This record gives sequence, C-alpha cells and structure tokens, in this order.
Amino acid sequence: MELTITGVGGEGDGVAPGPIYTPFTLPGERVRVTGGGDRRELDVVLEASPERVEPPCPHFGVCGGCALQHWRHDAYLAWKVSRLVHTLSLQRIETEMLSPFAAQPGTRRRVALHARKGSRDAARIGFKARKSWDLVSVATCPIADPAIEAALPMLAKMAAPLFEHPKSAPTLHVTLTPSGLDIEITGVERKSGGLSADARMTVAEVAAEADFARVTMDGEPAYMSRQPTVRLGQAVVALPPGAFLQATPQTEAAMVGFVGEQAGGATRIADLYCGVGTFTFRLAEIAPVYAAEGSAPAVKALTTALATAPGLKGVTAEARDLVRRPVLAEELKKTDVVVFDPPRAGAAEQTAELARSSVAKVIGVSCNPATFARDARVLIDAGFSLDRVLPVDQFLWSPHIELVGVFSR
Repeated sequence: MELTITGVGGEGDGVAPGPIYTPFTLPGERVRVTGGGDRRELDVVLEASPERVEPPCPHFGVCGGCALQHWRHDAYLAWKVSRLVHTLSLQRIETEMLSPFAAQPGTRRRVALHARKGSRDAARIGFKARKSWDLVSVATCPIADPAIEAALPMLAKMAAPLFEHPKSAPTLHVTLTPSGLDIEITGVERKSGGLSADARMTVAEVAAEADFARVTMDGEPAYMSRQPTVRLGQAVVALPPGAFLQATPQTEAAMVGFVGEQAGGATRIADLYCGVGTFTFRLAEIAPVYAAEGSAPAVKALTTALATAPGLKGVTAEARDLVRRPVLAEELKKTDVVVFDPPRAGAAEQTAELARSSVAKVIGVSCNPATFARDARVLIDAGFSLDRVLPVDQFLWSPHIELVGVFSR
C-alpha cells in the first residue's frame, strides 16, 4: 500500500489518514508500507521530506532506543514542543512556552543495558529491539557519553558470569560519575541462592580490570574501588546504589538554573520528591529548605552531603512517602515556594494539598506532560496560573519531552 504521511503521532510514528501509523516516516512523505491493520512497516520512501536526514547510529531502525534520528533537529524539536502544547490544551491550559533546552549527542550519563547469554568470555549487551523483547547488541551508541560507549566491551565481559541460572535476565544500570562508572545489576536469578562465590569473584576481577568505581547487585556491594560521587550545587553527594540522577549533566544544569531563578526571593522553600538533592542544594542558597523524598538512602545521602556545602541557608530533610503521606497544607503555612519533581505517575495527592495551601508559587518539574497537565489543572482550579513552561528535551531522539512549569497566584 502507498500512503501519504500527514503528521507524526505521540510515539514518533508517521501518521496517514485512517489513521495508519508507520515508523521512520515524516510529514509530507509518500511511502510504500507493508502489513495490515493500523500499524504498518515501512517498505520504501517514494518521496522523501526535505527534513529527512541520515541517522547517525548504525543500529537505528532495529534498536528500540531511538525513534526519530531520521528527522532534522529543528523540525524534530518543534514537533516535541507542539506535542507538549497539545497535551496541555487537553486540560484547557494555555501558557507562555519558552525556547526548549535540548540535550546533545554523546552526553547521556545514565543508560540501562540488557544482557543475554553469549560466549564464556562475554555476554551480549545492548537494548531491546523495537516492539520486541529480543536484544539488539550494540557496539556504539551516539546518545551515550563516550566513556560509557568505550566501556561496552568490558561491561559485556563483566556480564558473562551472570548466567549461572537459565532464568537470569540481567540489566546493567550504568551511571557515569566523576569517580568513574557506577553499575547496579538487577535481574540475576536469586531464588536458587544467587551467584556462586566464583561468579561473584569473576565480576569483581573484571570490574577491577576495567577500573569501574563500583558494582552492586540489587543494592548489595559486589566491588568498589571508589565511592561514586556527584557535585550538586556546592555539595558533593556520595551516591547510594541505584540513585536517580537526571539523564544528562547539561539538562540537569539547565533545569536547576531555571528553578533557582524562578525561586529567587523566597523566604522558605519546600523541595518535594527531592531525591539526592538535585534542586535542594541550589534552593538552599536562596532560603531555608524542607526536603522530602520517599527513598531513605537518598535522604541520607543528601543530609550527609550538607557537611560539604557550608554557607547554605539550612536544609531539613525527611524520608516520607508523598503518596501515602503528602505534605499537608497546614504544614506549608510558612512556605512561599514549593518545588516538586515527581515520578511519571505525577503528584495527585500532593497537588491536592498544594491547592489547599497558601503557597504563593509552585514550580513543577515533570517527565510526563500528561500527568503534569492533570496536576496543573488542579492547581489552576484552585487559583494558580501557569505562567510559563520550559520544555526540556533530555531524551534525545525519543518521543519523550520533559518540562519545568512555574505557577503563581
């Protein structure tokens, strides 16, 4: 069948009237497709869009990690912002949309590599195939920091001993820190007793050979030569195993800078879903901060790091489940600015309390525009206005867009 593509859908697939969705196609293109139903596969591009470019990755089209490498960057970024505007409009929200901040190739410091049994000396590692559980072994990854890309052979070697049990399906969560690579391994079969002592020794030996900073398995230490740390504001934070960090240092800096600018003049700040302190330490340069986060190890890392950052206005941190026990409006009586950065599910319970509160300004950071828009509607109905939004393209060449929204009343 021949189709003319008229738009791009939310998952990054081209859309033709019907609708019929075809990956790796662009608006205005005439294409021939195969398959049936509303999901087709591209056979050939008959008339290409002037916005089509050569994908930089040899794995593109097979690997499920990227969907839009074939689109010229300015047009791709404009599409992402338009999707964000559309998502907000579904909740009857209009606002000032600032120029987006976009991650660059070679800057991703966090990747999740799946491993499958390979040879005795090296596992197969890579990403899941598009719309499949099959593994695409990768030798290069243009979104990843070059230090991670260079470590791929040693990561494959380290993963080889993880397959003593046939049900093991390990994932290597790799984070690049100034101390070196920090690797958290999950998915190793544990019901049969976990890895043997010999296998764990081999993992440690390879980690030492590769000069990795730390390797943990489901939070338990397997090897460490150096404590992985990151600098957040003036603080140096020792990361707990599996700690959450923003995907690229550059987008983190842009978001932290914007949040700090918007919180200027505050007298008391609450930083909710604070993690290890991504925003906390910058905010504490402005005013005293109450920080809350569900992960006790993250809160401990934050509070320990306070000793490395003298001159802050003061931080009180608490391990608190903000779904089961949101910070109540009554607890926010003396707080004039609240920052919240929830997981993809959003912050419905906490937003309800912010709506009841007397807080003057709320700054929401989100990786999911749909749940952000839902929560924003609650705040707007309570008298807030959404003044401006900073779009953040942190996950390059994916359909995902993140944002920072500023509310006031």
